Amino acid sequence: MTALLVASTGGHLAELYDLVPRLGVPDRRWVTFDSPQSRSLLDGEDVVHVPPAGTRDFRGAMRNMLLARAMLRGHRYERVISTGASVAISFFVPATAAGVECTYIESATRTDGPSLTGRLAARLPRIRLFTQHPSWASGPWRYGGSIFDAFHPMPEPEPRPVRKVVVTLGTHGGYTFPRLLNRLVDILPPELDVLWQVGGTRIDRMPPGARCEVPIAEMRAAMREADVVISHGGVGSALAAMQTGHRALYVPRRHAHGEHVDDHQVQLARELARRELVVAREADELTFADLETAAGWSVRTGPAVAPFPSTPLVTTGV
Repeated sequence: MTALLVASTGGHLAELYDLVPRLGVPDRRWVTFDSPQSRSLLDGEDVVHVPPAGTRDFRGAMRNMLLARAMLRGHRYERVISTGASVAISFFVPATAAGVECTYIESATRTDGPSLTGRLAARLPRIRLFTQHPSWASGPWRYGGSIFDAFHPMPEPEPRPVRKVVVTLGTHGGYTFPRLLNRLVDILPPELDVLWQVGGTRIDRMPPGARCEVPIAEMRAAMREADVVISHGGVGSALAAMQTGHRALYVPRRHAHGEHVDDHQVQLARELARRELVVAREADELTFADLETAAGWSVRTGPAVAPFPSTPLVTTGV
């Protein structure tokens, strides 16, 4: 029997992909949105693309729920595992009704409690719930370790000069980050070699060569060659930087500026800064010296993290 691995594109998909070695699912089928990231990251995997459903997109979630019901009727699945976002609920509702075991792993961005998706998942019956932060593991929520546990910061004996830079502002279609892009245009010398992934962000002074989205294989190759990675506060971007050896210059979006649905990127920036895995800065305060600070560190990958604990199923919901 096959496990269904369900996630929105972006950080949710990046997290779930990195968690696969800990899940024990050799036979799996992915459910996600069609994008350069999903096509590149899941090349060679069994993938079903469903229509995108954005944050708090009720109509999109209902549309995907109908697709989920059809998939569950047409094939016998052993488990449904998701890291979010709304597409998780679209599959959990018909899966739990059909008696299929479901597991929800809350994003590492949620450092002080579950997201809206997590709160909704907790109201459904017979779902295993995991948090990546022990501080709020209680009730039905079990601590399963963090995707960041395998990474360790290391100071460079000789900081390298900053010549090549990768900038990634994420690809979320509903939110842009002009504050950061404007600041980078101001402080980055024109002689630097910069790869710009800007998503939907547009400003009057767009940098030459800026691209909406870069396939993940190309992005990772560019990161491996870069001296510094500058990233918005997304979990997928943080993982990509660490996996290519970088302590990224990490800039969270702010809800007060309309840059995201809430301040979960601020929470994640604080957590990663506590672990010394990023150099966290605010968009309006960035300086070129911050790039030099980030270039003075690298990130190493340690021993493999243990599999998720096989805890007894805790009944959730009503």
